[in-house]
Amino acid sequence: MIRFAVEKANRVLVIAHVDPDGDAIGSMTALGQGLAQLGKRVTLACDDAVPARFLSLPMAGEVRRAPNVDVPYDLVIAVDCADESRMGWAYDSLPEPKPSLANIDHHITNTRFGAFNIVEPEASSTAEVLYRFLPEIGVEMTRGIAESLLTGIVTDTIGFRTTNVTASTLRVAADLVDQGVDIAAISYQSLHQKAYSTAKMWGIGLTGMKLEEGLLWTSISRVDMQRAGLEGNPNSSGLVNFLADVDAAVMGVILSEMNDGSVRVTMRTQPPYNVAEVAVQFGGGGHALAAGCTLDGPLERAEERLVAACLTAIRRQRLSADPNPA
Repeated sequence: MIRFAVEKANRVLVIAHVDPDGDAIGSMTALGQGLAQLGKRVTLACDDAVPARFLSLPMAGEVRRAPNVDVPYDLVIAVDCADESRMGWAYDSLPEPKPSLANIDHHITNTRFGAFNIVEPEASSTAEVLYRFLPEIGVEMTRGIAESLLTGIVTDTIGFRTTNVTASTLRVAADLVDQGVDIAAISYQSLHQKAYSTAKMWGIGLTGMKLEEGLLWTSISRVDMQRAGLEGNPNSSGLVNFLADVDAAVMGVILSEMNDGSVRVTMRTQPPYNVAEVAVQFGGGGHALAAGCTLDGPLERAEERLVAACLTAIRRQRLSADPNPA
């Protein structure tokens, strides 16, 4: 039982997935605050930097790009990671034998990779899962924890607009607002506010977008990013949501070339289509409507493979939704 593992642990490492979104950061910081409340020595780690719009969350400024490998952690908790690879170097860098691993998530493609697994595919977000889990380990709700959890829920539901929003999700959000959290400010910071560098990255992506059979995609190369004066690995979640909302598109896809030459893919769609089916083919995962994976470079070859898989999925899923097309 994860509850007993937490009780016994003194030093806990919490890891969020690479290319973190609001649910990853919100869940990680909420859990970090809760564990600190219980007297645990907590380290928060993520391969990629916390997006600027989430830096105001409690403990967000304490997130490390890699854990201290000299610290003897008793327990590692992965949040919002559909599979072990999503933890990236933050987990791989830990020396053997690695500490016990707990997995808290809501993705339907989760591989149950932990020694302890709390996976609720029916939940809107990992933050919603944690809302129920934290009291079970003795954590009392605070305004800071509520702020982190509501950020995760608002972000992953795109402002309560996804199909997995339930009455329970709304009741959770209402309770968090009752803690004094400003939902209007969270919605603005999480969904609408953009850094200037993000706007420049969007410009690169929108300039190169292509449309074929309902697939709207774009590829962002390291050379393009460097020419625009942008450093680091781009966070493309906002742009891919924009592509998926275009009326001519049934799937929106972004391929981003990373510093190490790998290609990170983010995908979004609308019912009845399913992008998790595509992501799983390349070792990734996620939800039916939002998924991702990482491919080997070069970018051109990765784009060719990914586009072919997406088009095949669109044709098959279109037939499944309408077996007797006119």
